[in-house]
Amino acid sequence: MTATTTPGRAGATPATPTVDPLQPNGLLRDTSIVFRRQIRMNLRNPAWVLIGIMQPVLYLVLFGPLLRPLVSSFDLPTDNPYTFLVPGLLVQLGMFGAFFAGFGLIAEWREGVVEAERVTPASRAALLLGRLTRDLTLLLVQALILVGLGYWMGMRGDVLGVVAGIVITLAVGGACAAASNALALTTKSEDVMAPLINMVMMPVLLLSGIMLPMTLGPAWLETTSDFMPFRWITDAVRGTFVGDFGSSGVAWGVAWALALLALGLWWGTSVFRKENS
Repeated sequence: MTATTTPGRAGATPATPTVDPLQPNGLLRDTSIVFRRQIRMNLRNPAWVLIGIMQPVLYLVLFGPLLRPLVSSFDLPTDNPYTFLVPGLLVQLGMFGAFFAGFGLIAEWREGVVEAERVTPASRAALLLGRLTRDLTLLLVQALILVGLGYWMGMRGDVLGVVAGIVITLAVGGACAAASNALALTTKSEDVMAPLINMVMMPVLLLSGIMLPMTLGPAWLETTSDFMPFRWITDAVRGTFVGDFGSSGVAWGVAWALALLALGLWWGTSVFRKENS
């Protein structure tokens, strides 16, 4: 960061320092600007926050009672159906809600917003990070609503473990939102992006054990699910909810969540820099 002086007379006061957008302070400033603009757009229509949480809430209300007579026969660390179901729904919320974040970016690209941001000196990483901060803020609100409803319906959970589970969910949501934004700028078409997401999300939903434990299935299906990172993440969130922080399953789930977050951020920033080059 350098300062310049106004020429022409002695003792002139220095001009306002210029800030390099690639420096940390410039990155934080630009991220904050993008975040404030994005969150204002969502606050104008807060119904989308409720729409995004409707699916897991419906699963909780309608599917949860069906688990009550079955959960005692599962080989699970808890006999409370909601302590089992809510962590899975959190992961589902982080995946599905965040994966659809890119559709808004396609609309912005079509309206010329991305092109307008391209000509500014803003950090290219901030264009992604500002949107991710918006997505994670909305995800946090939705996660708190879901957990609060779960407690109201009878869920029992370690408070610190619930907080840890929400943090893992935010990491997963950040990874999925970054990937969604990268995919949006790559395809630039809802007609292409929607079937791609559905093609990926269906096996993820079925093999991650969100709704039912994979131990109920045949050996080949359980073995297949072992190669699904979201299965380990789901098990990790369930483990934290019952206060089991030291198990290898929790460690693997946290490791996968952080690895996916790093991969999503790398892909997202790469696409934004390429798009703006």
